[in-house]
Amino acid sequence: MATDYDTPRKTDDDVDQDSLEELKARRSDKTASAVDEFDAAEGLELPGADLSNEELAVRVLPKQADEFTCMSCFLVHHRSQLAREKNGQPICRDCD
Repeated sequence: MATDYDTPRKTDDDVDQDSLEELKARRSDKTASAVDEFDAAEGLELPGADLSNEELAVRVLPKQADEFTCMSCFLVHHRSQLAREKNGQPICRDCD
């Protein structure tokens, strides 16, 4: 709910002078203008939603002969990105 900070504020004396009916009317106006959370969230998808009916839209290729899997970041890189081998395991330049 937006608040207009430029409007004059009521003092305690002004609040005491408000009638009970006026206070009840203000309360009902505020609840009537409230947004129904369920209607607002109806079109949103939450993380972890059921994606079992979705199909993979990209073509996945197997690792090629000139590629390696870095044992630090577990990404597949071209041989030109090989920095060194640590205990016989390939490490890429980004992780070195």
